[in-house]
Parts: sequence; C-alpha cells; structure tokens
Amino acid sequence: MRIIIAPDSFKESMSALEAARAMERGVRKACPNADTKIMPMADGGEGTAEALVGATGGRMVEVTVTDPLGRPVSAKYGILGDGATAVIEMASASGLPLVPKAERNPMLTTSFGTGELILRALNSGARRLIVAVGGSATVDGGSGLAAALGARLLDSEGGPIPQGGGGLVKLARIDLSGLDPRLKECQCRVACDVTNPLCGPTGAATVYGPQKGATPEMIPMLDAGLARYARAVRDTTGRCLADVPGMGAAGGLPLSLAAFLNSEMKPGIEIVIDAVDFKRRIQGADLVITGEGRLDAQSAFGKTVCGVSRAGREAGVPVFAIAGSVEKGADALLFEGLTAWFSMVSGPMTLEDAMSRAQELAANCAEQAVRAFLASKRAGAGD
Repeated sequence: MRIIIAPDSFKESMSALEAARAMERGVRKACPNADTKIMPMADGGEGTAEALVGATGGRMVEVTVTDPLGRPVSAKYGILGDGATAVIEMASASGLPLVPKAERNPMLTTSFGTGELILRALNSGARRLIVAVGGSATVDGGSGLAAALGARLLDSEGGPIPQGGGGLVKLARIDLSGLDPRLKECQCRVACDVTNPLCGPTGAATVYGPQKGATPEMIPMLDAGLARYARAVRDTTGRCLADVPGMGAAGGLPLSLAAFLNSEMKPGIEIVIDAVDFKRRIQGADLVITGEGRLDAQSAFGKTVCGVSRAGREAGVPVFAIAGSVEKGADALLFEGLTAWFSMVSGPMTLEDAMSRAQELAANCAEQAVRAFLASKRAGAGD
C-alpha cells in the first residue's frame, strides 16, 4: 500500500511538515506496512519555503536583512534539493507580523529586505527563484526590492527618494546602471493568487492598504505613488505593467519583479506542484492524503487541497482531505477531484483545545480515514 501524505500547514497550530508527520503516524497505526511518502505542500503563502525544502530535501538559510521599517531582522530563504532553486518568502523579511500594529504605516514600510533575500540567494549560486508574495507590510510597488537589487530611484534633483510607498510621489526617473547583472541569468516565478491591478478602486492601495495601516488620507497618495512608479518603469524598460492582473498583490511587489527580473506569475499551488514534481511522484500511488485548517467555498480557488485533488484526478489516484473544519461550499472540491473529506474534530471542543491537540487529532483522523479506505478495498476485492 503506497500512500502519499501532502498537507498544507494548519494555521497557528501545525506546519505542513508537522501535519504530514502526524498524519503518517495515524496511517501507520491503520496500516503498519504502508509505504508512506511525506510531501509537505503550500499554496504560496507563509510556509511555502519550508514546505518546498521539506519535500525536496533542501535546506533553509538564515540571514540578517532589513525589516519593513529599516531595522535589522533575522529572515530565512530556502534552497531546494536541486541546489539551484531558491524560495523567497516576502513575509520573512517584509511581512506584516514584523511590524507592531501601532507602527504600521505603508507610507514608510519598505520591501528592501525582500530584495536583500534575493541577493543572498544569488550569492549562494541560485539562478532559479520562486517568490511567495503573501503577507506583506508594504505598498511600495516593490521599489524597495528594486533598490536593494541595485536600481536607483531618483527625484527631480537626482537624489534618492525616501523608502516606502510615500516616497514614490517624488520619483522622477529610474537609473538601472547599477542593477545586479546576475538578474539577467535568473528565471523567476511569482506565487500569486490574486488578480488585482496595481492601481485604482481594486488596486493595491485601496484594497490592501487599510490592513497594513493605511488611513483614508494615505490611500490616494499611495495609489498616486504606485501609478507614478509604473510610469517610470514604462519609461525605463518599455514595459506597460500597471493593468496586468496580479500586479496589485503584495503592495505591488510583482511590478518590480516583472520589470527587473522578467518574472512569471502563477497560482502558488501550481508552482509548488511543479517544483516538487508532484504529478510524477504520485503516479502509481494507492492513496493521497492532503489537508489544511479549513475547507470552505474558497478552497476550490487555488488552495492546496484543490491543487492536490486535481493532480490526483489526473493521475487516477483517490485523494482524501483532512481538515480542522469543513464548512459550507466545501462540496466544490468534490468536482475538482477530491474523493472525500474528514474533519479532525472528534467531538465538542473549543477552538483553543482543537488547536492545542492538532497533531493528535490529525493522527487519529488519518488512522480512521485509512481504515475506511482499506475496508473499501477489501470489499471491492470480495466483489
């Protein structure tokens, strides 16, 4: 019996790797001789680097970079098992949790540290980059990242503009003479699951600015700054990117990645599935077990369980999902290839209790799911 265990993280209770190991323990109780393979997954948000590193036998690298407010911060990036692909999580260097609520101000916060992570990855020899852009604290269009990579963003007098989204209103031109030449050798994929444009009523400042600390007065200034930056990018590179779907993700970071690294944007789960060669590795398996904290109507739109289910359907392998909760709308996953779902919650309990017992509950649920699967196999054989 060959079983692939490929869950996402369970937010605030289990990493993807912890979830996979817990589920494996349950699988082995039900089927001690099972040939199990752990493949932690992610959909491009927090935990993507750890999941990819765990699935490919890579390593995490810890470095000191600049946080969103210009202070030193310890951050990590991943090197996959091939030794040539680096995974950069924007949240690690430029994430919202790094900024206390009282200090959140996207007029000031910068993506410079994310650019520094890319530089460290280049120094390690990586030339293939995966950039997960979820969880940012910034609305600077990735201008901080560009500055870290050697671009000079200049005002009308030829001096550098201030860091942060507020500085973009002073931008007059971009000088790329100092841009790191190694970027031309890079292949960059951006894990992005939103389609917002850079500016306007559905753009980065208007939609996502408030959760990063933007006041109503800041939003038009941030929006104008992003538009000004997009025009400068167009004038410098010839690329018109402001209206491209997805440019409004992560405070506009994809704009700089597209302009200076010629990146490709794809749904995060598709990037992860490709990077770990998931479709090939599940060929011939008897069962795939995946999971995440909650299954609901949004789960069929690019989330991990959906991507894994589609891959299982393509390979002709049944897919079970284990979740902390299953809510209205989860039925849509059954049309994407999911065979069945199972809730970890075995009886009345508080959310805090369920989260504190997450690994125990995941193991128990996996055990029962596999017992049911084995029983169905035996019944089928009897027919």
